Amino acid sequence: MFQEKYHQIERMLRACTGEEDVLLTTGGDHADLASTVAFKLAKVEKRAPQKIAADIAGKLSGNPELGDVGVEATGPYVNFRFGPTLLSEAVREALEPGYGSLSRRSGRVVLEHTSANPNGPLHVGHIRNTVIGDTLARAFRKAGHPLEVQYYLNDMGRQIAIVSWGFDRLGLAREEGEKEDHYVARVYIAANREIEKNPEIVEEIDRLMQQVERGDAETVRKFRAAVSLCAEGIKATLAALNAHHDRFVWESDFVRIGDVDRIIEQVRRLPQAHEDETLWVDLSEQGFEKKYILRRSDGTSVYSTRDLAYHTWKGRNYDRMIDVLGADHKLIGAQLRATLELLGEQPPEIVFFEFVSLPEGSMSTRAGKFVSADELIEEVTAKAFEEVTVRRPELPEEERRSIANSVAIAAIRYDIVKVSPEKSTVFNWKEALDFERQSGPYIQYAHARACSILEKAGEFTPAYNYETEHEVALARHLARFPAVVEQTVEELRPHLLASYARELADLFNAFYHYDPVLKSEGETRNSRLALVDAVRNTLKESLETLGIDALRSM
Repeated sequence: MFQEKYHQIERMLRACTGEEDVLLTTGGDHADLASTVAFKLAKVEKRAPQKIAADIAGKLSGNPELGDVGVEATGPYVNFRFGPTLLSEAVREALEPGYGSLSRRSGRVVLEHTSANPNGPLHVGHIRNTVIGDTLARAFRKAGHPLEVQYYLNDMGRQIAIVSWGFDRLGLAREEGEKEDHYVARVYIAANREIEKNPEIVEEIDRLMQQVERGDAETVRKFRAAVSLCAEGIKATLAALNAHHDRFVWESDFVRIGDVDRIIEQVRRLPQAHEDETLWVDLSEQGFEKKYILRRSDGTSVYSTRDLAYHTWKGRNYDRMIDVLGADHKLIGAQLRATLELLGEQPPEIVFFEFVSLPEGSMSTRAGKFVSADELIEEVTAKAFEEVTVRRPELPEEERRSIANSVAIAAIRYDIVKVSPEKSTVFNWKEALDFERQSGPYIQYAHARACSILEKAGEFTPAYNYETEHEVALARHLARFPAVVEQTVEELRPHLLASYARELADLFNAFYHYDPVLKSEGETRNSRLALVDAVRNTLKESLETLGIDALRSM
């Protein structure tokens, strides 16, 4: 129902305005759906958007197709508000398994995220990339898009050459119980110390990089073995964070199959290309002062060259490609896009994010060492176990540990994703684990409360009559969920899902406080129980789209 009404309103707006792009968004307190199409038309018609919005609302308000939907202009916005019949229908829909899922779309999407260098474990700085990327992936699948999630393994860079040299020369054995990626990091750190003591080793590192580019079988094997070992540890961390990749793409494959050579030849034919000691592209017309170097003086390619080959391959095999990158990649990301456009290739959409940090002194770590994602997960899980034990001491230890693990991942993922990507954030485990504040565990607890109410109620015959302020507010918010999924995917803003889930938990807690459920009677009781069940289901669907377990008991 809701999806049909959503698209019906879109069609009516297109017919009324002549505009194809009339994306509807959730309208907050003022509306269930809203359109900003008046802003676009104002540039063409040279009229105030407020007047255009009023004209559109006037034309649509008398249309019988709208049915139980009110339309009005609020300033430059065209707002749509659902009536009682539609809200009752929305609650019915919110009871369906998979609520919020949209119709199957055409066009393949590829989303690349995390892609950290495989020379050590993921650290706290990488986690935001993982959480943003995985949440977007879940939203794309929820929105019906055929999707592949990729991790781009850099198995040719200087860092991997240093790791490979370290394995060959230092003889460091893996310690018992040592995780693969932590072992690789130990070798990498030790190798760098040797290089500091003896700078002549740099020549050996350069020679290894030349050999791997030429396809020397033994060097390639050693590089790949080191990267494969590290990748196993990284995959375990990703799994602990409830993040999944469909494919790990090897950077060296684009050298091996000739794609890098083909890109270099394409670049050489560009009028902006220059060859002196290096091959580089002049992107000054695109606003970049620095040379975009694609081949070193020794004839080897650089990361950017192989990245061009990777994105050209993606552009020819997928209809939409999305990268999640840290803010420190803004320059190279923009240069990549500009060069792909010069080559006539499809550029990626890039979600840039600012970094996540830890409050000073909040976690113990050896001086000079980063805090790994594994350490963070372990620390937050231990704190979660303490909290769960205080709250539910009667539960068996195994059950408390299972709940604590889910609560810890909820705390980490939600605290990171709730902030829009362009804003930096500080992860504070005390706030993230607070069951009473607007945290991941707070939303999980709202879901567990809904489950508890339904369990106490037993069987009932659903009814759908909503009149009180809190009933209506909750029903309206339930109706918006499919639109939030759509908006998250269109705008690549996963924090919208986080905000929606928190607001749903807030509204449910207010409803539970002011409108008795189990103590009410007759149709009122059945209607409120149906509303609680719809909240339970929608919280479950929204939590799962955020990569968080919907716990039935906490």
